[in-house]
Amino acid sequence: MPDILTHYFKVGKKPFLSLSELTEAEALKIMENLYQDDAMWGRFKNPQKYIRERRQTELWVRKSFMAKGGKPVKKYPIYMVLGRCKSLEENIDNKQLQKIEIPITYFTEQEVSYTFVDSMYSMVLGQEKPPEYYQPQYHGKVFTLTEIKAIIEKKGEPVEGWWGNLPDDFFPYIEAQVWCQEKLFDYLENI
Repeated sequence: MPDILTHYFKVGKKPFLSLSELTEAEALKIMENLYQDDAMWGRFKNPQKYIRERRQTELWVRKSFMAKGGKPVKKYPIYMVLGRCKSLEENIDNKQLQKIEIPITYFTEQEVSYTFVDSMYSMVLGQEKPPEYYQPQYHGKVFTLTEIKAIIEKKGEPVEGWWGNLPDDFFPYIEAQVWCQEKLFDYLENI
């Protein structure tokens, strides 16, 4: 079981920021500046669609997590990865990507939710159920740490091929949604 959460962010930018906490105009401006035609920053190609879908996804994750006993402090999470995403680190130029790793034990079970792959993609898979990608036991669901640990105990450590069939341009990982931003900033101040 991975023992860290990793936050990836663009070189020269501050970590642990949320586009969803901004006004739409502020978020659109930032996304336009971040956009590049690649697998990491290409998600901002259509910023209005992205922010609308991102906010819908965050509402779904938040409600689902609360139904399982989660206690989100904020309306919107900060995104991290359970462990590391090797394919992301190998495919994005190191001059563009920074990361911060935090021990998973720094958080309580009620502060972090998880999705099997990216939450936006998981939600869409759960709704549309495309036969070539959809895995009903994992997609369209929000998990607690206990549930994710049980999945890893059953399937083993996340390695190549563990994810099932995914599009070629997709980075496989278990996404962690951290709902207590102040703890993240406290951690930064103390390292």
